[in-house]
Amino acid sequence: MTSSLLISEIQFVPIKPREGLVGFASFVLDGRYYVGSVAVYTRLSGIGYRLVYPAKKVGERSFNTFNPIDPVVGRAIEEKVSAKVYELLEERTEERSAR
Repeated sequence: MTSSLLISEIQFVPIKPREGLVGFASFVLDGRYYVGSVAVYTRLSGIGYRLVYPAKKVGERSFNTFNPIDPVVGRAIEEKVSAKVYELLEERTEERSAR
C-alpha cells in the first residue's frame, strides 16, 4: 500500500520546545487530502519524532479528525515528516552558526 502512497508539500513550523512539542506539520496525502495541525513531538527515547494527529474537542469528548489506521501508512508518514523536520532544524542550526 505504501508504494502508491504519496506524501507531498510537507511543511513544518517550529515552536519554542515545550514538554517535547517542537512544532506543527502539515502535508498533502495522495494529492487529494490536506492534513494540517499535526503536532510533532520528540520521542521519549530522545531519538526521532512522533506525530500526534489533530482532534476536535466537543464538551468532554475528543474526536479524531484524521488518524492513519494502517500502521505501515502511519510509519511512512512519520518517516517523511521526520525527515523534513530534521532538514529544517539542521538548516536553522547552520544559519545560527553562520552569524
